[in-house]
Amino acid sequence: MQLAASELLTTPHTTLREVFGYDSFRPHQQEIIDELIAGRDAFVLMPTGGGKSLCYQLPALHRRGTAIVVSPLISLMKDQVDALQDLGVAAACYNSSLNGEEARDVLGRLHNGKLDLLYVSPERLISGGFIERLSTLEVALFAIDEAHCVSQWGHDFRPEYARLGILRERFADVPLVALTATADSHTREDIVRVLGLSQASRHVTGFDRPNIRYTVLDKHRPFEQLQRFLQDRGNQAGIVYALSRRSVEEIARRLSEDGYRAAAYHAGLPAAERERVQDDFLKDELQIVVATVAFGMGIDKPNVRFVVHYDMPRHIEGYYQETGRAGRDGLPSEALLLYGAQDIVTAKRLIENTQNVDQLRIETHKLNAMVALTEAVTCRRQVLLNYFGDAVAGPQYGVADEANRQVNCGNCDICLNPPELFDATVHAQKALSCVYRVDQRFGMKYVIDVLRGAETERVRQLGHDRLSTYGMGADLSEQQWTSIFRQLIHHGLLEQDIANFSILRLLPAARPLLRGEQTLYLARPRVKEVVSKVRRPRDADNQACDEKLFEALRTLRKALADAEGKPPYIVFGDATLVQMAREKPRDDGELLAISGVGQHKLNKYGKAFLTAIAEYA
Repeated sequence: MQLAASELLTTPHTTLREVFGYDSFRPHQQEIIDELIAGRDAFVLMPTGGGKSLCYQLPALHRRGTAIVVSPLISLMKDQVDALQDLGVAAACYNSSLNGEEARDVLGRLHNGKLDLLYVSPERLISGGFIERLSTLEVALFAIDEAHCVSQWGHDFRPEYARLGILRERFADVPLVALTATADSHTREDIVRVLGLSQASRHVTGFDRPNIRYTVLDKHRPFEQLQRFLQDRGNQAGIVYALSRRSVEEIARRLSEDGYRAAAYHAGLPAAERERVQDDFLKDELQIVVATVAFGMGIDKPNVRFVVHYDMPRHIEGYYQETGRAGRDGLPSEALLLYGAQDIVTAKRLIENTQNVDQLRIETHKLNAMVALTEAVTCRRQVLLNYFGDAVAGPQYGVADEANRQVNCGNCDICLNPPELFDATVHAQKALSCVYRVDQRFGMKYVIDVLRGAETERVRQLGHDRLSTYGMGADLSEQQWTSIFRQLIHHGLLEQDIANFSILRLLPAARPLLRGEQTLYLARPRVKEVVSKVRRPRDADNQACDEKLFEALRTLRKALADAEGKPPYIVFGDATLVQMAREKPRDDGELLAISGVGQHKLNKYGKAFLTAIAEYA
């Protein structure tokens, strides 16, 4: 029900506890929330599962009027609205899925001030006089979700999103927040420019998802590799991504024959079938969805325990976003990528279909960065973080410390099975010096040509065969130098300027190394080999719980959710059930202290869960 102005809770902390069931904010959340409540704009970059939605949902309950949330997918809106309604918040969506009567009902509630939040698609917002309708109403705030869709630099550009800049022009006094989990530096600047957020505060909380284990395997009989990966995962929910519809259907068929509750999802299936698969997955009727990238953005399912890429994605943004659908609840999860040389050929063929020269250049750079991730011999997590310019992620994963010990994330295949290190100081100095000598105006392949003393027409024309660094690296192969350059980029000593033909530039961290003040250890490139199976992520001490009670609570949750026709995680997430199974609350007060249990859910579900815990004890 709508919270009347007189019923608005006095502080954001009170709302957090009483409505959403949490005791404390995550990093940056409170600052963002306070700014929006005060009427200021914000740009928010926060990883999937980091709590972006709360940044606008909570201020919506502390400002007069209705918050308008722009969201790209109907399924995503529905999940958000269902979850809010289950918290007792007055929320609705306005999109093409509504029939005439339903649409009129939503608009009536909007005009009568009966909605806290209204979710709309960008197409609906900017067409049919909807903006004019809003100009006559009291709007609490605008929230642009999946804001990377605004930018042509982004991996999921949508033209209708680019028109949302009109909001800042037409509603100058209404706070606007743009939120995304996936945006490199160029995309961020484009979002700010297009949406008119030059005066907005910026909150970049980092891209690190420490609960996800990243593993890359050379592709060799991929279905058998997938079978081995799934062997000890019981009934865990997961997504398997493949590039072609044919592969998706074949993998889903073979998994079903193996006894898994699996189904295919791709854009070529009838809409009713896609909706059925998605709903069954959300309701835990399906264990595995095998899909093209058409599946996922609208999935707000927190207990996905693994994501497998059967084929290599074309860019890191897509890989990061898709792997981020695992472990949204913060519990241990895995991301497996199977990578083969044919994947590169296929990706290049798709990219080269474009007639736009600039787009071809951007997509080629992104593909090269993705290949660099798969071939990395340094910490995968550090490669990801450096790609997004994330310099605030705790330890410098993959960098040797003063004692030349490898500092690592402890949760990727490289760090769990480290490669051999060698003193690469001299090689790195040669590489960095050559970048400097060619005036930081050329890409990696050309710099390597100069280093190795290549006798090409271009090198001679530019006079680079007369440089002191020409031929200095002739002792190493092109493959070896490529590995060194990629590691220098991963370590934050060099950067590739995507906006300027991927030229190499020195970063400040390179200076001490060039001056001989530091020693650098790099990893020797690995000969392709079968990677030994790494151990499953183990629960941290604060996540250990009574497994039998946890399963009993999952069964109860499923029954309650089925009775209401909603996904089980809407009732309570896995993290909440883990805490219940660990602490075994005995009364309302103790249950209310569990993270994720607010007053509304206590009233609705508390008795059933307390009874189940008592009967188990």
